[in-house]
Amino acid sequence: MIQRIQTVYLVVSALIIAALYLWFPLVQDDAGTTIISRDEPLVLSLLGVSVLLAVISIFNFKKRKLQFVLNRLNIISNFVLLGVFVYRSLTLSGETLISEKGIGVLFPIISIVFLVLANKAIKRDEDLVKSVDRLR
Repeated sequence: MIQRIQTVYLVVSALIIAALYLWFPLVQDDAGTTIISRDEPLVLSLLGVSVLLAVISIFNFKKRKLQFVLNRLNIISNFVLLGVFVYRSLTLSGETLISEKGIGVLFPIISIVFLVLANKAIKRDEDLVKSVDRLR
């Protein structure tokens, strides 16, 4: 049952986070010190956890409750990633660097939207299975 709509949402979410890693800019201030980089251990681990949770959730399509929990953990990791990006951008002295190169901050928000849509579809499937079980 990999062709379900929640699988499409999860694939899109994983691709968005993978694209964030590939296209994430290196943000430096005027002095040349790195503010945000995709090679930082915290950012790299949060990106990896998010993609890994989405892939694991895709292949646990028979265990809807586990899939629901994995998606919630993925949402939390995306919020932490978003918090890291916002914290780092607020500690900059100049605002123009983030405005020009900081469009990647929106990627975790888009990923969260797709994860919420996937959770709604999983919940709908779970309710459908429960209603069919009542009729037997």
